[in-house]
Amino acid sequence: MNSRKDAKRGSAADKNATSTQEPQSTFVAYPLLREPVTGSIPYQRNKWHPTIDRSLILLLTMLCAFTRLYQIGRSNRVSWDESFFHSRFPNQYLNRSYYHDVHPPLAKLLISLSRFVVDGNNRTIEPKGNYPPDYNYTFTRCFIALFGIGLAPLAYLTCLNLNMHRRTCFLAGILVIADNALCVMSRFVLLDAPLLFFTAAALCSIAGFQNSRHCAFSLAWWRWLLLTGISLGLVSSSKWVGLFAVALVGLYTVEELLNMYTDFTPATTALRHFGARVAALIVLPLAIYMASFVVHFAVLSRSGSGDATMPPAFQARLHGSKLNHQPFTVMYGSVLNLRSMHPGSGLLHSHPHKYPDGSQQQQITGYSHSDSNNNWVVMRVGNGFNYTSDPLVQVKDGDIVRLMHKRTSAMLHSHRAHKAPVSTRDYEVTAYGKPEWTDANNEWRIEIHKEDSSVANGEIHAITTQFRLRHIVTNCLLSAAAVKLPPWGFRQTEVSCSRSQYLKSAANLWVVERHVNSRLPSVDMRPMVKTSFIGNFIRLNMEMARSNNALIPDHDKYNHLESDPWSWPFLVYPMRMLGSWNKGDIKYYEVGNPLIWWASALMCLLFPLQLAYHHIRKARGIPGVWAPGEEQHFWNAGKLLWGGWALHYLPFFAMGRVTYIHHYLPALYFAILLLAFEVDHFCRRSTLGGRSQIAIVAMCAICVLAVFCWFAPLTFGYTGSMGDLKYRQWLPTWNIYRDKYAM
Repeated sequence: MNSRKDAKRGSAADKNATSTQEPQSTFVAYPLLREPVTGSIPYQRNKWHPTIDRSLILLLTMLCAFTRLYQIGRSNRVSWDESFFHSRFPNQYLNRSYYHDVHPPLAKLLISLSRFVVDGNNRTIEPKGNYPPDYNYTFTRCFIALFGIGLAPLAYLTCLNLNMHRRTCFLAGILVIADNALCVMSRFVLLDAPLLFFTAAALCSIAGFQNSRHCAFSLAWWRWLLLTGISLGLVSSSKWVGLFAVALVGLYTVEELLNMYTDFTPATTALRHFGARVAALIVLPLAIYMASFVVHFAVLSRSGSGDATMPPAFQARLHGSKLNHQPFTVMYGSVLNLRSMHPGSGLLHSHPHKYPDGSQQQQITGYSHSDSNNNWVVMRVGNGFNYTSDPLVQVKDGDIVRLMHKRTSAMLHSHRAHKAPVSTRDYEVTAYGKPEWTDANNEWRIEIHKEDSSVANGEIHAITTQFRLRHIVTNCLLSAAAVKLPPWGFRQTEVSCSRSQYLKSAANLWVVERHVNSRLPSVDMRPMVKTSFIGNFIRLNMEMARSNNALIPDHDKYNHLESDPWSWPFLVYPMRMLGSWNKGDIKYYEVGNPLIWWASALMCLLFPLQLAYHHIRKARGIPGVWAPGEEQHFWNAGKLLWGGWALHYLPFFAMGRVTYIHHYLPALYFAILLLAFEVDHFCRRSTLGGRSQIAIVAMCAICVLAVFCWFAPLTFGYTGSMGDLKYRQWLPTWNIYRDKYAM
């Protein structure tokens, strides 16, 4: 009995002690760690020190500005991808001519704005050769260099938010300044500098948000959360590589919400956190991303080189488009261009070349560009019709028609005898026969799917009527699903007759893009067609993805610019940034600081082993040597830095597109900060005194700055013979003065 009473008293005392230690009235969404009472110095959160931090940030900014701006206008040549981002694309924006590119528009809009400020919109810069003598190209380069200059202070602020020692934060800024690859890529009009800046801003913001999690819904908490969302929107709107930063923040957010769930956070509090993150990290970035396309469409209001990537309704609203004025109602005897509604499939096309197998009849393909081989005459079944003098007859829903290729006079044809060359479940489509022949395999039934104009009378109209072409004999549907033909088909799109009866498939839908009939008056199509921003936005992003996937390397041809992802962290294949490598030319070489690249790569490879080592020790109950709060700090900082490196690097192994060493630069930024974090971690765990730790940090800074200076001629431009710099070729694979792989 006494033992039971003692037990009850003990349990009551434990409850009282627990309630005293953890009062329910002061619930915090992210409770501070329960730290053991030890004699070691507990881990502490950094606080902003105006005098020290501002002075260090100013010093880093000045040093970074010197390296990024020094002799930035020395070369007056259009260097490497400046041909696109300083010439072609800004030319289109300033001329307001629609174009197509694989990248989102924000960074290109910023470059175009800088060109407009310095030169107006009265000049077209050639994509090759030298800049015009009276053009201030240095201004635009300096504008882009500002993004590169911002990397060093952002590195300092990020490490400060990750609660590293200030000397290590300063070292992180020095590492960013002293990397030759980051420097040289900031000195030209490219998209990499804005991408890196917005990536760094996103990391800094999420680190600040993590650092303020103890004061949820405070002003600082909201500020960092909203800055994170803004940064994600900006980086995604510059290049799609920015989506890796979105993935990093997304995984971090999922972990936070799961921790709330496992910690039995009250439902109302969890819903507030969930709603705040949805608004700031999904809605806000998406709004910024879409806003960049709103500006893109508003500026590019004239017909240009990229018209064919968009639907006919979009093209018809562009000023100067060939689709603006044409006959509206399609009549028999009209000449038509038929476009597939499937993105990337193009216009119905034929040419005299034959299929190498199957029926060996004339090829039918999909072709994206304007061409006389896209012209088809719509004809009635039977003979005896004079399409130049007989009364005009409208083409209507349910009509059985024939389509004659105007240039070769062959008829659109299909049959059961042969399968399509690539999509073998479908029937082959060919151009076969003559108009005077009677062949049911040349006959197709019109099936209207949708009418986008106000004139819904069952007739076929240019641009606004979507319809299917059903083969009379086989009951299959004329289809183009953006499947590429082999080289014998000139890599054009396969057109087949699909046995699938999925009537809403875009591959089975067609529209009259261009209608020519000399007997009909042309009308202004712009009031007739309807477009929506959402539809155009989705279509353009689909076309961007398709174009991006089409950038595949040619493994049979050596290209000194390309490199594989495995080689990037070890700096195996740096890149020449100019095609001409002769004496007297100003030559730039994208080579990183080897000490920084190799040391950061080593830290990235060792970090998972560190985690495994500490986890095994903890699982086996081996006493640790962590200071209070240090283990959680190691995880909080490490997961952002190593996770950012992994997310920005590892996906390139799964990509089939062509890759270059500059694709590693966002991952390198995370690796550099992870290197600084490991130095900070070593100093915290070591028994060395403060002066010794300062000496270690100073020695690291001196070494990387010395190596930066050693490779500076390649970064700032070298005019002499590259053989003079042969001792700077640290690896045999580098092509500083001789390209051993060139044929």
